[in-house]
Amino acid sequence: MSSVFTKIINKELPAYIVSEDSENIAFLDISPVKKGHVLVVPKLEVDNIFELPSENYLSLFLFAKKVSKGIVKVIPCNRIGVSVIGLEVPHAHIHLIPINKLDDINFNNRINMNSDELHHLSQKISEQIN
Repeated sequence: MSSVFTKIINKELPAYIVSEDSENIAFLDISPVKKGHVLVVPKLEVDNIFELPSENYLSLFLFAKKVSKGIVKVIPCNRIGVSVIGLEVPHAHIHLIPINKLDDINFNNRINMNSDELHHLSQKISEQIN
């Protein structure tokens, strides 16, 4: 059975996509920890990030680096926090979260953003990446 991320990759489910290449996709988390929280996902459906073939693993992190530079141009922050948890969706992914302090990356504190806010933000970040 396809993961929710594979359904997004295949355009079977909508998402607020900020960037995409032949191997990876990045989209806004719809239940973000902070404004600008982006998920970076390999198109190859593998549950554990460390089980990705080396070329896909390297591609994913290089793509995440590119996406992080776009986020920083739109969301004022000290840095982009990186988290790989892998429990929520059985498909490898990286969380990129704009942070100013350690508490900003607390997954127990989610913020609410409406679809208009998410759409506008995804466009702004996408413009800075592409």
